Amino acid sequence: MQIKDGILDGARQLASPNCDMRPDDEISLLVIHNISLPPGEFGGPWIDDLFTNRLDPSAHDYFRDIHALRVSSHVLIRRDGELVQYVPFQQRAWHAGESNFDGRPCCNDFSIGIELEGTDDIPYTYAQYTQLAKVIRLLQKDYPHLGRESITGHSTIAPGRKTDPGDAFDWEKLWQLLDKETS
Repeated sequence: MQIKDGILDGARQLASPNCDMRPDDEISLLVIHNISLPPGEFGGPWIDDLFTNRLDPSAHDYFRDIHALRVSSHVLIRRDGELVQYVPFQQRAWHAGESNFDGRPCCNDFSIGIELEGTDDIPYTYAQYTQLAKVIRLLQKDYPHLGRESITGHSTIAPGRKTDPGDAFDWEKLWQLLDKETS
């Protein structure tokens, strides 16, 4: 796997219209999220449909409230480890919303968003952790400001508003995999 011109080879590419140019070229934050649509259900086309503005509000009661959202992420890692890229890394994905990291608002301006297919309280899969670690290592080669201190959860940058990646996310497992890849 490698990144070329903001594109992660090996990832299924599905362009989201929910992105724009960053105000600066800076990328110094990586935000980990979770998503499942409908909540607690995995698989299916619904995440792709949400990020590409094609979510059918009649397909599930929950979708009536969210189908008009204009959101995206740079990458989704599905339960089986499949990678889907919606936005090239050099562009601004609309993943963080109202947010603040170390006193800096508007985290979308300087961050990369990675979604894990999951919930706050269901353990993530080993395939997701290994893919996440690989993607982070690749990103760190292209964006050297993405050190460990710059990897955080959505809950950290939007406290009280967001809870993901949740208590089920094993930060220690991620750090161990990242350390293993560097040794």
